Amino acid sequence: MTGGSDSSCRPGQFPTAVDSGTVGWHATPLLLALVMVELVDIVFAVDSVPAILAITTDTYIVYASNIFAVLGLRALYFALAASVHRFRYLKYALALVLIFIGSKIFVNQLYGKIDPVVSLSVTLGLLAGGILFSMWRTRRIPVTNSHADVHGV
Repeated sequence: MTGGSDSSCRPGQFPTAVDSGTVGWHATPLLLALVMVELVDIVFAVDSVPAILAITTDTYIVYASNIFAVLGLRALYFALAASVHRFRYLKYALALVLIFIGSKIFVNQLYGKIDPVVSLSVTLGLLAGGILFSMWRTRRIPVTNSHADVHGV
């Protein structure tokens, strides 16, 4: 079998058979994209293991949390991809969260540690405000269910 990347795009097919006098297969761009997504999932799962091991050494909890994290992130991506047009002002709320977190460094040096409840409240308030303001401002934009409309194709 020969391998390679197929220059013609065949929608919905991963590897495709080649009829050029030899028996072989070629990878389509869809297969290459799937391989990259799965590799990134593995990298993120392995990257989170030290953080989980800092909390517990129970291997069942470590494995289960990694599996649920990967599955949850993928589902969350598709949920957000379908409604991303509604969150136009979320990036500004995230910028304010980053400014707040950065300013905590200076405040800690001048006045002491900020209570975690206050920090969490400010962070959640900024994110909730960004989401609610975005939804209020984009309330008249029609909701589309088409894959082409969501991804701008």
